[in-house]
Amino acid sequence: MIVGIIPARYASTRFPGKPLIEIRGKSMIQRVYEQASKSSSLGKVVVATDDERIKEHVLAFGGHVVMTAEEHPSGTDRCWDALQQIEGKYDYVINIQGDEPFIDPSQIDTLAAVLKDGTTELATLIIPVDNHEVLFDMGEVKVVLNDNMEGMYFSRMVIPYIKGVPQESWHQHHDYYRHVGMYAYRTDVLEKLTSLPVSSLEKAESLEQLRWLQKGFKIKCAITQFDSHCIDTPEDVEKVLRLMNIG
Repeated sequence: MIVGIIPARYASTRFPGKPLIEIRGKSMIQRVYEQASKSSSLGKVVVATDDERIKEHVLAFGGHVVMTAEEHPSGTDRCWDALQQIEGKYDYVINIQGDEPFIDPSQIDTLAAVLKDGTTELATLIIPVDNHEVLFDMGEVKVVLNDNMEGMYFSRMVIPYIKGVPQESWHQHHDYYRHVGMYAYRTDVLEKLTSLPVSSLEKAESLEQLRWLQKGFKIKCAITQFDSHCIDTPEDVEKVLRLMNIG
């Protein structure tokens, strides 16, 4: 059984109250919840919040919600807090981003498909990179895979380096992928992750998953063709609506 947990904090440096903003007649958190609920792989969908306003709003539209501590440093920690409050036994947790109101449910199903044998510790999504601009955008996290489709390393830099080839055509000489920020955790692994100290690689790149790799955990990767469209600022709302061709 898999539970989908949507971490939703009210506080945000760039966009306070972001989960409750209205997008074409529905709040962002309601849109995320409804899209996640369309996944055929989840036994339950739950919002994990630290704010009474979000809790009451989720209850008002008929969603499941639990209150978590305010001080969690990451969505991973908030997922573990929430899991301990949810009734039922779950083998995996999928951490669904609360700022992607138009997430495609099939992305969740793609990620869930790699969990079926129960041996996968962690999993995440990746998407092919097919142009130079995206490849060299340091805001995009790239991933290097081994032959078992496990992430060997995640970096904001372009890796591997292609020797003797102009940078503008590197993407034509190697299959590059970038990270799409959705994680699945086996529940026993999730508990272990929450006790790990920040690692040197994590500090260097500001990427939480490097803490896990540095400690020896394996991250299975699944390829999606759907891009993620996050809303980080008020200006992003109209931008995402245009990208999704929603009038």
